[in-house]
Amino acid sequence: MIVVDSSVWIDYFTGADTPQAEKLDNTLGRMPVAIGDLILTEVLQGFRHDKDYKAARKVFEDVTIFDMLGSQRVIKSAENFRALRKKGITVRKTADVIIATFCIEQKIPLLFSERDFKPFVKHLGLAEA
Repeated sequence: MIVVDSSVWIDYFTGADTPQAEKLDNTLGRMPVAIGDLILTEVLQGFRHDKDYKAARKVFEDVTIFDMLGSQRVIKSAENFRALRKKGITVRKTADVIIATFCIEQKIPLLFSERDFKPFVKHLGLAEA
């Protein structure tokens, strides 16, 4: 199983030719794919047309959706943010900290294209899909 970040889903739905979108396309239907509630919100709120929104909702019917927050994970996310900040790295989006922390704790690789996840791979053990 892999978790797929919104950056990859957005490329996938817009038809962007990226290695990550291609990997997602090749993975769907062949191995379990998951998404977090935060990621799902980011992806679905971006659709302008009802037809596209409904098509995306249909795709997500076959995807595992995880609840990514909880009081313990909130604290661990803050700790991970602070650990990176002590190394001089500031992650731009809180949602990315939560997503990375979830994947680290659950030991699930993350498929992403945003650079903000790289410090989590390098310093905190995030597995890159």
